[in-house]
Amino acid sequence: MKRPKIVKTGLDSGIEALAERADHWTLATWAADCAERVLPFFEERSTSDPRPRDAIGALREWIRTGVFHMADVRKASLSAHAAARSVEEDDAARSAARAAGQAMASAHVPRHAIAAARYAATAVWYVAAGVDADAAAIQEREWQLHHLEDLVKGRDPDNP
Repeated sequence: MKRPKIVKTGLDSGIEALAERADHWTLATWAADCAERVLPFFEERSTSDPRPRDAIGALREWIRTGVFHMADVRKASLSAHAAARSVEEDDAARSAARAAGQAMASAHVPRHAIAAARYAATAVWYVAAGVDADAAAIQEREWQLHHLEDLVKGRDPDNP
């Protein structure tokens, strides 16, 4: 089985089209939520490395306050990507950390949210491995699509 750098599914174009209609805050929230879902894959591997969690936390702070300092965004995002490099051959952990780095970058460029979601689905693909990997990635992308739809509609996804 070929090891993907980024998982691709039939849902990608629909997610991207919906993301085009979403505002910056919505995309950042969605990116943080997507990355947070797979963060345990990194934290189980690197229990003492807070960089990906810190990146998601910094993004959530920006979402709450709107206070933006490019140096802080860049540092948090690049730190999460450095954490991804530190896990070497653990593809799920690396993809989860990259999801966090891309999510943080969405504070600056909203389209980074799409990469955060794709890295999250890729992490799920690696964890599932084997025959179920594609189905697991599709299931994750379905969750991402529905969650983004809920955010765009302004509904609280936890209280339908």
